Amino acid sequence: MSNSERFTLPSRREFLQASGVGFGAVALEWLLQQDAFATGSSSLAHHAARAKSVIWLFMEGGPSHLDLVDPKPLLNELSGQPLPESFQEPITAMGEKGAPLLAAPRTWKQHGESGLWASEWIPEIGECMDDIAVIRSCWTNGINHAGGVCQMNTCLDRAGRPSLGAWVNYGLGTGNANLPSFVVMCDSGGRPVNGSRNWGSGFMPATHQGVRIGRTGDEPIAHLNLPEGMTDDRQRGKLDLLQQFNRDYAAKHPQQSELEARIRSYETAFRMQAHAPEAVDLTQETADTQSLYGLDEKETQPFGRLCLLSRRLVERGVRFVQLYSGTGSKWDSHSEIEKNHSRLCKAMDKPVAGLLEDLKQRGLLDETLVVCGGEFGRTPMSEKGDGRDHNPTGFSIWMAGGGVKGGQTIGATDDLGLYAVEDRMHVKDIHASILWLLGLDNMQLNYVNNGRLERPTINEGGFNRKLVGA
Repeated sequence: MSNSERFTLPSRREFLQASGVGFGAVALEWLLQQDAFATGSSSLAHHAARAKSVIWLFMEGGPSHLDLVDPKPLLNELSGQPLPESFQEPITAMGEKGAPLLAAPRTWKQHGESGLWASEWIPEIGECMDDIAVIRSCWTNGINHAGGVCQMNTCLDRAGRPSLGAWVNYGLGTGNANLPSFVVMCDSGGRPVNGSRNWGSGFMPATHQGVRIGRTGDEPIAHLNLPEGMTDDRQRGKLDLLQQFNRDYAAKHPQQSELEARIRSYETAFRMQAHAPEAVDLTQETADTQSLYGLDEKETQPFGRLCLLSRRLVERGVRFVQLYSGTGSKWDSHSEIEKNHSRLCKAMDKPVAGLLEDLKQRGLLDETLVVCGGEFGRTPMSEKGDGRDHNPTGFSIWMAGGGVKGGQTIGATDDLGLYAVEDRMHVKDIHASILWLLGLDNMQLNYVNNGRLERPTINEGGFNRKLVGA
């Protein structure tokens, strides 16, 4: 067989025909991707999901469970006395050894058909208790804010692992190609402890990390609006040239996932310039809806705005939204807890209750899991006379919607609220439960890092059957 017979060049007609089919395949692939975004069929889900998205309300600094959702009458009876000998002082305590017990002078009320307790500091959330499951038996290894916040986000109290939102992004992808899948917002211009590590992707590609938005003013997302005089065509041309440079460099350095994340982020940013302004435009909401979130009150407007933005994002397919209340560890109350907590509860109570009510009215609560809590709780012993120290050995968080069975308490702390003693849930169990509700098995969701099989809960933890009604 001659070389001419073996390597026959295609005719011009055959070349154009083949190219046309190829271009069609590119278009088809793009359309299929859009369908996958819309249906979620591109995910790694292991079973039928209860929830499509998560809104995590993170009370940074550690709110006092003893003053919010876990009443302890004995604490008030023994106020001013030392911790009884029957209670072994926790080895993790960082405050004054032998400090007297501090009363929790709250007015408590049972709510709804379930009769769940809530204090006067969260009356609006109290009205939602029939939709809420309060987990009173949480515990963690992080004794300080850096370790506690890191573990509550990543399952480990040291840096280096992906955040829960990154795992969800990796496992499920986005439900909207024009918006980030994982979004983070803070209630001030400040920075949470650990900064962006809290929503980082760790050893996974940087494309799975969270995107911080939610700034005040006319531009909630930095650099979202086109510069004055810039047209879409010019912006597209600049982006195409930049992408060409990046692709050329990436081809020579394939190990740098950060560059791939940047390339994708430019594309997402370009699409966001067309779609995100509508998503974050709160003027589209009625006055009644804005009032529901407390946007008409000075104290509740900042966090209410973020809660309303969260609802708008999840209904547009954003998979994981995390809001920081008290950004910069402001829930930390080593002194003057009455002043500190009353102010912060006022700022978040109405917005959070408004979020739950709004989601429910719109039929979104069943598919949106709302999580509320901090990195740890606070001790029954006093610090500085009128404050409480960190308590990682027993504290509360609560969940609502997304397949959670509401109107119940899960687990318990001891009679003074120091230790979780019944149906204890470590952070890994909390993450496993959230993942399970999203259709992901924490022991089957895997990522190979340097030849090592990694899982989101580090080979431990399991979902709580009482929580999900399974």
